[in-house]
Amino acid sequence: MGLQLNSNEIAEILPHRYPFALVDRITDGESGAWAKGIKCVSVGEPFFCGHFPQKHVMPGVLILEALAQVGAVAILSLPENRGKIALFGGVKNARFKRQVIPGDVLELECTLTKRRGPVGIGACTATVNGETACTAELIFAIQ
Repeated sequence: MGLQLNSNEIAEILPHRYPFALVDRITDGESGAWAKGIKCVSVGEPFFCGHFPQKHVMPGVLILEALAQVGAVAILSLPENRGKIALFGGVKNARFKRQVIPGDVLELECTLTKRRGPVGIGACTATVNGETACTAELIFAIQ
């Protein structure tokens, strides 16, 4: 097992705080290369108040944000990137294949495939019980 972080350790790397801290745990990874994490989806999430009150579904943009946070942990856990932030530079080929609902454990994985200077690209997948919920290619800009 490689990189393993709890929520407090993630908070030391990422600037995100409630309600935008979307990763509960990093379960594995290699600094600068890839990371896996989980998000335990609860009915108490603030976004379920409006999305949708009668049928709770996690917004796709928040699944993408959770994937980006896992990728940001991978890249910002490098010693030379400590104290920096990773911003969204773009999203390519996002596909949503399954709804994510309360009670699901969203498994998040991001593999950094390219890096040129402060810009990186990550191939990302979110799954629930082995079933693909979302795939996307995310572009990061490190500042």
